[in-house]
Amino acid sequence: MLRMRHEVNGGGPGGLVAEEVDRPVAGPGELLVRTEAIGVTLPTVRKVREREGSGPVSFGGEVAGVVVGTGEGVTAFAVGDRVTGLCFADAYAEYAVLDTAMASPVPGSATAVDAVALVRSGLVARGAYEAARVRPGESVLVTAAASAVGTLALQLAKAGGAGRVVAAVSSADKAGFVRGLGADEVVLYEDADWGGPYDVILDGVGGDLLGPAVRALATGGRLVAFSSGGGTVEAYELLVRGASLIGFQMRAIALGQPDLCARWQRELWELRDAGTLRTAVHARIPLLEAARAHAVIEQRRNLGKVVLVP
Repeated sequence: MLRMRHEVNGGGPGGLVAEEVDRPVAGPGELLVRTEAIGVTLPTVRKVREREGSGPVSFGGEVAGVVVGTGEGVTAFAVGDRVTGLCFADAYAEYAVLDTAMASPVPGSATAVDAVALVRSGLVARGAYEAARVRPGESVLVTAAASAVGTLALQLAKAGGAGRVVAAVSSADKAGFVRGLGADEVVLYEDADWGGPYDVILDGVGGDLLGPAVRALATGGRLVAFSSGGGTVEAYELLVRGASLIGFQMRAIALGQPDLCARWQRELWELRDAGTLRTAVHARIPLLEAARAHAVIEQRRNLGKVVLVP
């Protein structure tokens, strides 16, 4: 089968090269999936860049496709089922191994691309929004608002009754896009004033933007950080605002609270079917051109999800 790997010493654009390897085998509690769509995630793109020259990188990402094999002890899925889920290794391939704890069914009305655009990103958006405990009428700022997670977080905030939903983006050419998804206002990261204070900030960027985000919080505000970008916060900035910084990771919910995760998955599909949530797909890119997909995300050019198609 074809698989993309990271070449330590370059090996082509972005250091991503194709190789032929044996098809993997599903182990206990695992599914072997013939992939039809693979979602490119910011954490994977960052991991590749950070590890350049220091060792190979195993690509993680969302996958969606058809189950072609099951491991010992698997009872919830069968060969022929359409599934989606998050792989933490070897996702960029024609066949991927998926832990059943991270897998969910894809309804008949949806495509594989629909699935990778909605489920994992939607779970992160839903979980971050839930962690913030947004009350009706409160103001919400979403950073990385044009990303796959950000686009869904904007819509969840509008549907949840937020009084003012503001999108923070990297460039002015994204303003029309995020307004079309429900943003009442748009601010740029480079703006001196982000239009605060905000009751809630959902931060998908981190890094150097974490400081300005905290300073844009209202008294008693809550910032939920769900990015892989890290960053440092001065405790005094929280103290003077009586504000809270909350970390959120979807993997902890998926593994520790599977019933809650399954309920959120069902609700995401229901919201999509009702027209409350719309997925945005920036591009469908051939698997062999994975380096191009990474470049789109690194350069912050994507409007929604970037999907690899084997």
